[in-house]
Amino acid sequence: MALRPLKPCNRTGCNQLTRQRYCEQHEAAYQQYKLEQDKQRGTATQRGYNSKWRKARAMHLARLPLCVECGRPGTDVDHIKPHKGNQALFWDSSNWQTLCKPCHSHKTATKDGGFGRG
Repeated sequence: MALRPLKPCNRTGCNQLTRQRYCEQHEAAYQQYKLEQDKQRGTATQRGYNSKWRKARAMHLARLPLCVECGRPGTDVDHIKPHKGNQALFWDSSNWQTLCKPCHSHKTATKDGGFGRG
């Protein structure tokens, strides 16, 4: 397998060449930052994705099994408008859509404020 080409570290002002997102020095800081963000975010259960949600999700995917973006088999039930903790919006099934994992990841990264920032 070919190695990725070297590129500058993503950390502003760092010109260290790396094959990853960050050089070794800044990768450690980035991983620590992600851990802190995850602690603040809470677990999936703490965010409302409990057994009740898993049942509702399964029913939704059984009823609407294909990704609304690309037509592939759906894996995720997406909140069209991010609920941001609003329980009425969280449980409003008209705010749900079926997406496959790649389409859900793309939406999260580009439209919902990015991973962990929405």
